[in-house]
Amino acid sequence: MAKKMNICLINGPNLNMLGIREPRIYGNTTLDDIVTKCHEIAADLGLSMDSFQSNSEGELIDRIHQCVNKADWIVINAGGLTHTSVALRDALSLFPGSVIEVHISNIHTREPFRHTSLISGIAKGVIAGFGPASYYMAINAIPDQTLEK
Repeated sequence: MAKKMNICLINGPNLNMLGIREPRIYGNTTLDDIVTKCHEIAADLGLSMDSFQSNSEGELIDRIHQCVNKADWIVINAGGLTHTSVALRDALSLFPGSVIEVHISNIHTREPFRHTSLISGIAKGVIAGFGPASYYMAINAIPDQTLEK
């Protein structure tokens, strides 16, 4: 029997406030709703998934370190840290599996400081602008991918 592929879904600062935070940009769906649907999609695809959210950069980095040799994929919405955190990018770089960067909004149509992602250069793929479906697209793409960056 083949080993079940493992995904770690990581969400950064302020994403715990989805459903309340700027609904015209982020919609009314909560992070719990998104995570629940991602778990359902992963299970339907025969994938194992755990999830983590923190408003603390250090906790996010620690979680990425814990994924080494335990997860095959990291799906991450780093929130505002996408544009500012070299340390988070470095942690993702040392992860031996593959990374998919996701964003609910299209970061390229927003404020200029959001146009640059420090994560995109080390991600296997980036999905942005489709609301919560950005997460679902990422999970659905995994079975068809190879595990190289």
